Amino acid sequence: MVQTEVRSARSTEDAAESTTRSRILNAVLESGPVSASEIAAQMGLTAAAVRRHLDALERDRFIEVTLVRRPGAGAGRPARRYVVAPEGHERLGNDYLEVAHDALRTLRELGGEEALRGFVQRHQHRIENRYRPAVEAAGEDVADRLDALVRQMAADGYAASSTVVQVGSQRRGMASLQLCQGHCPLLELAEDHPEFCEAETRMIGSLLGVDIRRLSTLASGAHVCNTHVPLERRDEDPPRSAERT
Repeated sequence: MVQTEVRSARSTEDAAESTTRSRILNAVLESGPVSASEIAAQMGLTAAAVRRHLDALERDRFIEVTLVRRPGAGAGRPARRYVVAPEGHERLGNDYLEVAHDALRTLRELGGEEALRGFVQRHQHRIENRYRPAVEAAGEDVADRLDALVRQMAADGYAASSTVVQVGSQRRGMASLQLCQGHCPLLELAEDHPEFCEAETRMIGSLLGVDIRRLSTLASGAHVCNTHVPLERRDEDPPRSAERT
């Protein structure tokens, strides 16, 4: 009986600790850069208690310390302030994943497949419209346009790159490019809703102006998304002279 009560008390304490830590993380997210004493004042806790939770959040790489020079403080030591770390932003973003899944399931139930495809296509059109000015500015060359697209996608977290693929000899053969994406910010959604991959494929082809082909996708279990991007066939053999009769 005593052991059961002790376990119950510990469970209650752990739950309270977790709730307090979550509230402190939210305070850093909403108010950062913020100090431990400022969070303590907001939440009605002691600065020592707040620092204990901040230390734990920093160990778990949810937050990090930044040094901020206070206005009017002269040449003294900069003040320690807490902000959400890049990895913390990524992990916090996962909290919305189930909400997104639920919203897409509800959309499909209420409007059917057509409503879901329409939503995904509108989402991809917004991305395409954002990428297009940079791609168009690269000119007509497919390789240059792909380089511009790679830079845009890399900035959005796709870990994008491109490689040249040569089939046949250098003098007479077929050259092509491959667009590689090592990360997908929408991977968890795309695994359940292939419409996202399909819409992205159409966007890439539209921006590059060629008939591309998806070779693999992260959502289907591959290590990377690979897309074949064709270039013009090269035939550098000199023209043959007419035979004399």
